[in-house]
Amino acid sequence: MGIKSFQGARKQQATAETTVAIRVRDFMTRDLITFKPEQSVEEVIQTLIKNKISGGPVVNKNNELVGIISEGDCLKQISESRYYNMPMEHHTVEKRMARNVETIDGNMNVFDAANRFLESKIRRFPIVENGKLVGQISQKDILKAALELKGQNWK
Repeated sequence: MGIKSFQGARKQQATAETTVAIRVRDFMTRDLITFKPEQSVEEVIQTLIKNKISGGPVVNKNNELVGIISEGDCLKQISESRYYNMPMEHHTVEKRMARNVETIDGNMNVFDAANRFLESKIRRFPIVENGKLVGQISQKDILKAALELKGQNWK
């Protein structure tokens, strides 16, 4: 009886040693392309195309997150400008950005974050610490984490 208990404890210890706790902050992007509320939508479109991204966080002068602007937000502006035959150069990010932005905790487990992506249908979550934008995690970042950790046990 004592031998089985000892072997069970060793097996449990070995499993615990190979288990990897991986956090969002380990895979988030820290060097972000951000936008300002006063920027033109046309400038955002140029930046999205040039950098091959689908959107980005909007921050104020204190680097506090105030919104998100996406390709979809820009498409709405193009569509309305064309429909009303209005030039786009006077339209700002502030008028088009999404203001109610869901954020995610940098200490969250990456696979819990994956579930948040599935539940919300959002493509990117900003990470805010002490009121400041510090990074962003995307669905692609989660996929990279899964490939990097392939074959390991996850917490």
